[in-house]
Amino acid sequence: MAFNTLLIGGRGTIGSGLRTYLPELDDRYRFCSIDLPGAPDKAEGLAEGRFVDMNIVEEPDRFRDMLPGFDLVVYLARQGDLAAMNRMTDLVFESVLDLGRSGHGPMIVASSSVHAVDDAYHFFESGAYALLAERRFDSIREWPAPISAHLPACPINDYGHEKAYVEAWVERAADRGCGAVATRWGGVNPRNTPLTEERGYFAVWCHQQDAAAMVHAAYTAHLAGKLPPARHYFVISDNTYNIFDIQTPKEEIGYLPRHNAETFFR
Repeated sequence: MAFNTLLIGGRGTIGSGLRTYLPELDDRYRFCSIDLPGAPDKAEGLAEGRFVDMNIVEEPDRFRDMLPGFDLVVYLARQGDLAAMNRMTDLVFESVLDLGRSGHGPMIVASSSVHAVDDAYHFFESGAYALLAERRFDSIREWPAPISAHLPACPINDYGHEKAYVEAWVERAADRGCGAVATRWGGVNPRNTPLTEERGYFAVWCHQQDAAAMVHAAYTAHLAGKLPPARHYFVISDNTYNIFDIQTPKEEIGYLPRHNAETFFR
């Protein structure tokens, strides 16, 4: 049985990583990627998939017609301002849920971000998080507890609000019996390195292979009937100085991250 997977925005950083690493976890994954016309493919090396150029907001009927036959939909795309993003999110979830009424709806993995909970940690102020971001580990008197995977969204800007909107839709989808997970992506980049100028990046970094491991864990839990409803999992590698709760998805769905940002700081 093939795992027919529709990636909405599959040529981007996260989508190209899924196309690269999911087949390593299970060779039954088959991909179709919908992207805006002219979108560059960020995959490095061989990444499986066929491609459809489409602006789903401008061609909603064509998009809906494509959905039957897919087992998994991964919603990664972004466009426009907050209002435009929310309209696209409405379209994606309403289309998937309409198909689900027939009893043949796919599971949906929808992109959130650690930025959905930006108000829970502050790298640019005083305190433990600021010291951690500066890698002044010996100066931290009391280490903060991991930010819970069950923490509701607490955004501070439009980007965070669009992710909170996705998470609200995941909850509605679960209420209607659809398998749905919001992935609170950490720092995913095409080169898979935590060595950037971004403050505290090593604490939120996620290797593309670990991003794929989270999607695979969620989907296989769904197939086994073991996926908890309406979860919002942080997708972070197994970093020594991680500030987010990744123990919950480890325990609930068997998430197995393999990488640690500190490998690059030795």
